[in-house]
Amino acid sequence: MSDHATDRTAQPGPRVLLYSDDRTVREQVRLAVGPRLGAHEPEIAWTEVATPSAVVAAADGKAWDLLVLDGEADKAGGMGLCRQLKNEVYECPPVLVLTARAEDAWLASWSLADAVVSRPLDAFELQKAVSSLLS
Repeated sequence: MSDHATDRTAQPGPRVLLYSDDRTVREQVRLAVGPRLGAHEPEIAWTEVATPSAVVAAADGKAWDLLVLDGEADKAGGMGLCRQLKNEVYECPPVLVLTARAEDAWLASWSLADAVVSRPLDAFELQKAVSSLLS
């Protein structure tokens, strides 16, 4: 292995906050994106939360490279949370919103989301969206 590859994997990976009240959705996202963005890249540091209050507290208290919010979560969906965070968090990181259908993209644009991926989750599309937001 070259020194360059060793140096890259020694660097901390991107920090991603993943919100969904459904653990299977969180698992699907992590599996679709994979452990890293590419070969010889550092591992993604995932932090999973399941409640709206945990999202707000985490987004306000730590530096994140990306927020992934489930737009279909019960009680407080990711679209409403996205709009709140974009308006309240200074230098809010990029936000990817997961929607139920492609037709919901207009609502995600209202939420000020930086990117939208609709269900059913396509691993290639999701990985591409995450990668572009982290670049």
